Amino acid sequence: MAERKPVAVVKAQLPAGKATAGQQLGGALGPHGVNIGAFIKQFNDATSNQVGLIIPVIIKIYADRSFDITYKTPPAAVLIKKAIGVEKGSAKTPKMNVGKITKKQIREIAETKMKDLNAASIEAAMSMIAGSARSMGITVVDDE
Repeated sequence: MAERKPVAVVKAQLPAGKATAGQQLGGALGPHGVNIGAFIKQFNDATSNQVGLIIPVIIKIYADRSFDITYKTPPAAVLIKKAIGVEKGSAKTPKMNVGKITKKQIREIAETKMKDLNAASIEAAMSMIAGSARSMGITVVDDE
């Protein structure tokens, strides 16, 4: 069987378990004739255990209006904010810090994101996550 070629590829970031047929999805999927209700049900069922996170997805749409969904790991910033319990990063980095994150928490986030990062080792991934944290106004501290 020959591999199907998608007629369109749509990227979106949706709230886990709580996607709706709003502006973002309707405008992206509607023109391709995708059944938005079926997409939302499939996405929400697959991400219901991650409520509270933002899940990036890549949707491949085929000529027969069927689709495949590739789920990515949540953005590093979302995982960092969840780990330290803040609403958002600092608006005035580096002058204003909003919190602290331990190297252990950075390792956990790096392990979660490893499959989506362009990093050769867990240490390189940790360095990327630490950089994201610092740019958000979060201080990286040694484990206590």
